[in-house]
Amino acid sequence: MLRIALSKGRIFDETLPLLAAAGIHPLENPETSRKLILDTNQPEIQLVIIRATDVPTYVEYGAADLGVAGKDVLMEHGGEGLYEPLDLKIACCRLMVAGKVNEPAPNGRLRIATKYVRSTERFYASRGEQVEIIKLYGSMELAPLVGLADRIVDVVDTGNTLRANGLEPLEHIADISSRLVVNKATMKIKHRFINQIIEQMQGAVAKAA
Repeated sequence: MLRIALSKGRIFDETLPLLAAAGIHPLENPETSRKLILDTNQPEIQLVIIRATDVPTYVEYGAADLGVAGKDVLMEHGGEGLYEPLDLKIACCRLMVAGKVNEPAPNGRLRIATKYVRSTERFYASRGEQVEIIKLYGSMELAPLVGLADRIVDVVDTGNTLRANGLEPLEHIADISSRLVVNKATMKIKHRFINQIIEQMQGAVAKAA
């Protein structure tokens, strides 16, 4: 049995055509089904539906053989125990520093609100800056508005949410897209099967470019 870990929403929707190119079609829609493991038209392949942030963990520990995860999630996870053979070029966005429009940086140490703690630490450490990081799990845009933080680090797609809350992107940290990840042990044991899926999905990515 081969298990592929996916998360609901945009990543799942944009991964479906790539899986179809590899001949893999789920038999149920995760948006309407309560099942967390979905069978596919290929009896030996199942889809595991989990939170986006958990995909690398499931794959690393072998609970899933492959998975699709955003580069932002992989940067936070660290990527140990995983191969990242293919950029799927879907669910694209940017990891950005943002703050209030036209507000100068305060004197002293910046306070940064984010759920991307490791990525934020690396970004500022690479510039020799020490910052105070406040970990939040949602509504990041609120933090500068109520004085919790001077800046936020978050993924930005259109920027509409930032603008609606009087914020603007200030610095670019990384371009984000979703990647196919593979468990290292699975890659050795099921090498031919995995490579076939990778090549078929790679062909679909190239056609879509």
